[in-house]
Amino acid sequence: MRNKTAAARHHRLIYLLSVAQRRLQRWMAAQPESEVTPAQAGLLFILGRQDGVLMGEAGAALDMGPAGISGLVDRTAAARLIERRPDREDGRAWRVWLTPKGRTVLAHAKTSAAEINAALTDGFTSAEIDIVARWLSSIQDKFPRDPARDPARDPEE
Repeated sequence: MRNKTAAARHHRLIYLLSVAQRRLQRWMAAQPESEVTPAQAGLLFILGRQDGVLMGEAGAALDMGPAGISGLVDRTAAARLIERRPDREDGRAWRVWLTPKGRTVLAHAKTSAAEINAALTDGFTSAEIDIVARWLSSIQDKFPRDPARDPARDPEE
């Protein structure tokens, strides 16, 4: 059953989602053992799956535009966690690679993420978490980064 009634509005989902995101980000940034910001950890996770990705690909995976990914790569490279190298086939493009220090920090970030995910899911069944994950994922489809690319949008509008 789809919930499009007035009862759906009483949950204050926008507020709850916003507060939850801010609290989680602040808590993570305040951890003394944290060597990276959540955004840097996200970049390390991407490179852990596929080292040497194009900066634009990393930006798309992190839902960041060119300026955002450029700044993130600059800060992460300054911390000596990654290095930027020119693409061999396109002299205008850059690829990013993990450094040995970056691999070590990535391992710590994975452990930390597992602990945080365990805390986030504590007290909920797997079925409940599946629903929350499906709902959060649906937000990306309902509110695309580029509204012009929204497949539900009528091109005649």
